[in-house]
Amino acid sequence: RSGTLTLVWQLANGPVHHWAPPTVRIVHSGHACNVEEERHAERVYTIREGETLELTCLVTGHPRPQIRWTKTAGSVSDRFQDSSVFNETLHITKIQRHQGGRYYCKAENGLGSPAIKSIRVDVYFLDDPVVTVHQSVGEAKEQFYYERTVFLRCMANSNPPVRYSWHRGRDVLSQGSDKGVEIYEPFFTQGETKILKLKNLRPQDYANYSCIASVRNVCGISDRNIVFKLTNKTVSPSIKLLVEDPIVVNPGQTVSLVCITTGGEPKPTLSWVSSSDSLPEKSVVKGGTLTLPAITSDEAGVYSCVATNNVGNPAKKSTTIVVRAMKKGRFWITPDPYHNDDNIQIGREVKISCQVEATPPEELTFGWLKNGRALRSSERMVITQTDPDTSPGTTNLDIIDLKFTDFGTYTCVAALKGGGIPEISIDVNISSTTVPPNLTVPRGKSPLVVREGDTVELECLVSGKPKPIILWSRADKEAPMPDGTLQVESYDGVLRIVNVSREMTGSYRCQTSQFNGFNVKPREAVVELIVQYPPTVEPVSLEMRQGLGRPVAMNCRVLRAHPSRVLRYEWRLGNRLLHAGHFDQSDETEYTVKSLNREGWGEYTCDIINEAGAGRCTFLVTGKAYPPEFYYDTYSPLWQNRPRVYGFKLQWTQMNPNAVDRIVAYRLGIRQMGQQRWWEQEITVEGTITKGELITHNLTELIKPEAYEVRLTPITRFGEGDSTIRIITYSAPVNPHLREFHCSFEEEPICMFTQDKNDDFDWTRHSAATRDTKYTPNTGPSGDRSGSKQGFYMYIETSRPRKEGEVARLVSPFFNVAPKNPYGITNPPAYCFGFFFHMYGKHIGTLNALLRQKGQAATEGPTWSLSGNQGDHWKQAKVSIHPTASFQVVLEGIRGPGIEGDIAIDDVTLEEGECRDLPAVSEWLYV
Repeated sequence: RSGTLTLVWQLANGPVHHWAPPTVRIVHSGHACNVEEERHAERVYTIREGETLELTCLVTGHPRPQIRWTKTAGSVSDRFQDSSVFNETLHITKIQRHQGGRYYCKAENGLGSPAIKSIRVDVYFLDDPVVTVHQSVGEAKEQFYYERTVFLRCMANSNPPVRYSWHRGRDVLSQGSDKGVEIYEPFFTQGETKILKLKNLRPQDYANYSCIASVRNVCGISDRNIVFKLTNKTVSPSIKLLVEDPIVVNPGQTVSLVCITTGGEPKPTLSWVSSSDSLPEKSVVKGGTLTLPAITSDEAGVYSCVATNNVGNPAKKSTTIVVRAMKKGRFWITPDPYHNDDNIQIGREVKISCQVEATPPEELTFGWLKNGRALRSSERMVITQTDPDTSPGTTNLDIIDLKFTDFGTYTCVAALKGGGIPEISIDVNISSTTVPPNLTVPRGKSPLVVREGDTVELECLVSGKPKPIILWSRADKEAPMPDGTLQVESYDGVLRIVNVSREMTGSYRCQTSQFNGFNVKPREAVVELIVQYPPTVEPVSLEMRQGLGRPVAMNCRVLRAHPSRVLRYEWRLGNRLLHAGHFDQSDETEYTVKSLNREGWGEYTCDIINEAGAGRCTFLVTGKAYPPEFYYDTYSPLWQNRPRVYGFKLQWTQMNPNAVDRIVAYRLGIRQMGQQRWWEQEITVEGTITKGELITHNLTELIKPEAYEVRLTPITRFGEGDSTIRIITYSAPVNPHLREFHCSFEEEPICMFTQDKNDDFDWTRHSAATRDTKYTPNTGPSGDRSGSKQGFYMYIETSRPRKEGEVARLVSPFFNVAPKNPYGITNPPAYCFGFFFHMYGKHIGTLNALLRQKGQAATEGPTWSLSGNQGDHWKQAKVSIHPTASFQVVLEGIRGPGIEGDIAIDDVTLEEGECRDLPAVSEWLYV
């Protein structure tokens, strides 16, 4: 029987469209302490810090909705995953307090608005309490705890708010228990701190105080406590730094900062902090000593030693570390400011300026050399340092009345007084050839036409001596340069751009800077850059599905291209040229296959071409069917009639069934999870599938409790379409499967039927092969309903000690009513309850069928009833029932006047819908 498969098409009254917008609910597993429903249906999930949070989003809807978890409604920053795994589980191991908050599950499938549900996660924790001690303000002296008022403050971070209790030694302290003690909570920190006030300290107040913090064992969090020993020596900390302030050091030196405590009881703990938030990675703290090996300029800053002992305020002392450094040596030449001439001339003034960035600036010294010999300030050669009008770190050499003998090489030398840093020397030539700069763009270098992706060099020729640094910037707009800065320095006048892009098209300005040149009005020139790029087209790639004999129109459009004239297009199927031409006014080209044949399937390309290259549209024309979409909301899809196997009702709709040729079959693949081998079978399809039509296929003989992977592939004349895969997992059915519940009593569990506890005797499971027929002849069946001697059925044994009128009841499991709409049951659904009965013997009593509904009193009378001898054969009964709530069906046998009264039943069924083809038995009673 391993391959028995049946296909059920729901075409009774035309196709039913089974699309449904999403619904969602959140269920939880994991380590919750408590889950409560607050008012306004807000759900709160309480969990202890460090435990595992597991929330699962259960969805319905067809097509299957996509699920997304977010922490704050729709915030992208705090998203966990954005995936379409069904029944998406949010799993956080070792949850931390900051991960508490509201979690939203959002499901959408394009129908209606998305379904969103939320749950608030409350993370419970309790940190160790801390006791801090303060003396009443304004009375601090050396030993300030003698004859003083003292405050002990206890504080612990927690959720929910903590409750505190104080003990002195072993005694519990409570308000009023000791006149010298007051206990209170500051109004503004209700529940977060507890203060013990000791008024005018007495000898008995020197003791061990313990503060106990409790969250009343919520989530199994036990109390935490801390002990503080108050003595007449208790005092706040004081410290001393054994270092200068500031400390100026050379890079690469090892620096040790030593901090010692000079007072404090209990003994203070020392720590180091830096102004840059964290200490350098390679720093070492040992006791009160902070060591910074091989220090760098980045590690300069303020370092503080902090001492705490929870008495009074922490003590803090700081020092600044300064690391020597010099960088960016530059010079500029300023011609005589009293003449409107940029050139240097004999008999006029000329000034040479030299600038260096130095740390610390006060250690910076400059010296001047002429042709390698030291130069001193004189009336005609005036040396000044750091003109306040220019930036600091600048020295000037003013040559008042330039003579021919002043021509030569001037060198400014910068050094730091502390040494340890190499000097910076800057040479400046002053001669008859020292002339201000000029800028030109070489012939043919503007405009510059290049292809996107090339490396390009923009060039400005700079003449003059010395040659200054050239600054490049955008001339046409306030925009950054390719490297992201607003201007780029170049020493040779060339701006090199690697991998040039279309956004870089435009005007670029080159201009002289004063640095390493003349301090005169900047010279400038402009270079035009034109970046050509191949056409950008759409669609880049498009799959087009179509059936044979139908038209296919493909359209390729140009979005951008440079140059945008001279565009031509070429259409191909594979390598075969189909059509080519030039664009005139239009920006798109279309190619149509009037009637698709088998040779027309394949990859069509359209290349749109300019000088810079080609842009390509690709169209994959295929007859592949779209994938089927599994229907996950089948009501109670799993059923089980025999112990070791189960059945599953697989349902799906077909996505866009009319897009391609008619689907002639489905290939069904099934394999047990964890195994390699697929079993495959074809399901033939008669007629045309309509959009939204629900297709049903029963999988049988699945081994309990294995899970299976099911793959479904539509097949058309083209061949295989897109597959869909789903997993089927076994779960013991809570309700037997209503749509085709069937029980033939072949297994001992009797399909979860139970014997009524309030009747007089029980129904018995039997087969003719094991029955003792000598005991009561002329009553009961000679085989089960199918005539098999081995088959089982249920019967009432009416032999002694049974008496007339005694009752045996067999009760079905509970069946859930499947609501036809999500808002409740307006029209109660109909079910057809059927069974076979055998009532043979002269003392036959009565067989009743009853309906029991959850939450309702017993029904007024039987739904079906029959009495008396019906002959030695099996007959079928069917009756329509209309339950409005979860229900059970009851089969009730009543003993007649004697022992020849055995009543048997077999093949009990329950199906959705009204009964059809009712057997003609006139004596049946309908209620």
